[in-house]
Amino acid sequence: MNNSVRNTARLMGAGLRALLVLTVVCGVLYPLAVTGVAQAAFPGRANGSEVSAHGKVVGSSLIGQRYDKGKDKQGNPVPDLKYFQPRPSAGLGSNRANGVNPRYDLQVSGASNLGATNTDLVKAVKERKQWVAETYGVPASKVPADAVTSSGSGLDPDISPAYARLQADRVAKENHLPADRVRRLVEEHTDGRTLGFMGEPRVNVLELNVALRDLARG
Repeated sequence: MNNSVRNTARLMGAGLRALLVLTVVCGVLYPLAVTGVAQAAFPGRANGSEVSAHGKVVGSSLIGQRYDKGKDKQGNPVPDLKYFQPRPSAGLGSNRANGVNPRYDLQVSGASNLGATNTDLVKAVKERKQWVAETYGVPASKVPADAVTSSGSGLDPDISPAYARLQADRVAKENHLPADRVRRLVEEHTDGRTLGFMGEPRVNVLELNVALRDLARG
């Protein structure tokens, strides 16, 4: 019996020592080492790819957001056309008052999972296309796909150069800026394909809007 108790105590002691060592190594030293390397080598990415303007963090370059000026009588957000608008968010419902960008909610990330022939999706796309065409004064045939469809995550921070250029003249008018200068701003913030061949050219909406506000303020 004494040997059994001693063996049990020895095993428990060994287990507790292993738990303590692994807790310190895996729960303290390893996270500190990884955090230190990340902060030293990639501080921007480690901190969430934050975008700052005039000393204030205004968002992340990796996550899309809304640009509204309030709500209408029905409680629907009204896009602020002084800013470039992102693509629709997740397709989580149709907003008839302003069908573009009905929702950007960090707690609701995902696609609509609606098929191309789904009547709700077809209706929402038609409404968004009509809103974009009327708002920016272009034929419906000129409205790019990303202006009326959401990304897989619903939080895409980028739009196509075509959608950005489509908005440029209206944004310039709203901000009392020369249209050619705003178009040039779009070109300056257009990123090419990753490594020259992956993906498509894109424009980060937040970074473009930050540059726009700086331009408008002179």
